[in-house]
Amino acid sequence: MEKRLGFVGIILENRTRSAERVNQILSEFGDMIVARTGIPYRQRGCSVITLIVDTTTDDLGRLTGRLGMIPGVSVKSALSK
Repeated sequence: MEKRLGFVGIILENRTRSAERVNQILSEFGDMIVARTGIPYRQRGCSVITLIVDTTTDDLGRLTGRLGMIPGVSVKSALSK
């Protein structure tokens, strides 16, 4: 399966509760991550992480599926055509 360039947006509604698990999962999928930024948004008590990825649709689905199962974590992604 061919790799494609894409992005993942992750919102952690409660950083202290979910950050450790999110970081564990991102480390497991580290080979697909080209770039990562993370910003705590203190006014809303949440954090936002953006990833640039180079991966297959299957691997992206595995990553986003695992992240999306964490309570208080929202995930959206897209890949190039």
